[in-house]
Amino acid sequence: MARLTARWGRSAAADSATLGAVSGIGTLFAAMGETRGCERRKETRMADTLGDVPPPSKIHLKQVSQIFETPGQPEVLALDRIDIDIAPGRFVSLIGPSGCGKSTIFNVIAGLLAPSEGSVEIDGEDVTGYIGLVGYMLQKDLLLPWRTVLDNVILGMEIRGVPVRQARERARPYLERYGLAGFERQYPPALSGGMRQRAALLRTLLCDTEVILLDEPFGALDAQTRSAMQEWLLRLWEDFGRTVIFVTHDVEEAVYLSDEIYVLSPRPGRVRAHLEVPLARPRPRSIVTTDVFARLREHCVELLGPAPTDLPADVAA
Repeated sequence: MARLTARWGRSAAADSATLGAVSGIGTLFAAMGETRGCERRKETRMADTLGDVPPPSKIHLKQVSQIFETPGQPEVLALDRIDIDIAPGRFVSLIGPSGCGKSTIFNVIAGLLAPSEGSVEIDGEDVTGYIGLVGYMLQKDLLLPWRTVLDNVILGMEIRGVPVRQARERARPYLERYGLAGFERQYPPALSGGMRQRAALLRTLLCDTEVILLDEPFGALDAQTRSAMQEWLLRLWEDFGRTVIFVTHDVEEAVYLSDEIYVLSPRPGRVRAHLEVPLARPRPRSIVTTDVFARLREHCVELLGPAPTDLPADVAA
């Protein structure tokens, strides 16, 4: 701990410069980075407001395809004409087998990867390749061990230029409201897995982006903690009113949390189905025992199985 505390006082810029090249951390800092194209988007929204134009979808992936090329190797088609259209304030999950391109979709949305074809729109404007327009939380919490919980939570605000004192004042009430009171001055190793995820999620939300990408944030948690974190996330989402896109391998988690579910096919990733979740909010945990919930969960499981076109010819026949 002496080594960690000796590094106390590093600026967000110094942390970004030091860790930007580290796997995962680089993605975190890029997604939190200074917004490019932000002013143009504000002007567009102002013009829409003045002209009484109905608001468009919050985010729309239009016919996005992604091909990866490696010298001397065949091309890999990871995504094939993905079309996802999400209204403001919705909680939408992406489910699909491993390798179907869910994380690739997130990297395209976050501007970290240029699609081979297609575009990404936010509020009706093409923002393909722009960074800093969405919040992005990976499965690993990526808390910086030499920063306290409070200073980890404000990291995104610091990177966006908010003075440290102002950022801390803004963050403190959220730590108290969302279960981190009394841990503000602790360092990440003192926290449980669930508390670390709470800190990481608050850091993402306080970046003040209207779209939040959550890539299996509870995948490493035990079942009891995971269940508690799901309920905590729904409360947080209802309070903040953000548009959330959530990746998970857990079908029950997707049904419990979501307004809509996109089911992806094996690689190349395509949208196999788009399902509405007809469950009222707020959702008590007991809803998982209802017939409607069970039928939708089973339908998702069936969709995740191989379609006839995915099977070898002799099996499909």
